[in-house]
Amino acid sequence: MARSSESAFTEYGQERLGDVVFVQFPEVGRHMMAGEAVCVVESPSGEMRVQTPRSGVVTAVNSALDDQPELVNSDPYGEGWLFSIEPDRGAPAYGMIDAATYEEMFG
Repeated sequence: MARSSESAFTEYGQERLGDVVFVQFPEVGRHMMAGEAVCVVESPSGEMRVQTPRSGVVTAVNSALDDQPELVNSDPYGEGWLFSIEPDRGAPAYGMIDAATYEEMFG
């Protein structure tokens, strides 16, 4: 059985976008394709579309962000998580890199 995984906005992404004021989530139960833009994170300076790294079904969204979207800025890898997916069996990851490679690319 595939393991559920969470999607978070990266430290680099939230710093680049600025103060997050709104997050638009995918529907729980929706099937997403790898690379599909399924979540929108907005700030006064613009918006970023978050792509899912794997094909699968949305199992949860972080409804705490409805009232506290700033959690994406203050704790992007903890309380500011976006959504969880249950990956399709055998679904390859789309554009995923490990933390060390990410650090090299974006510092």
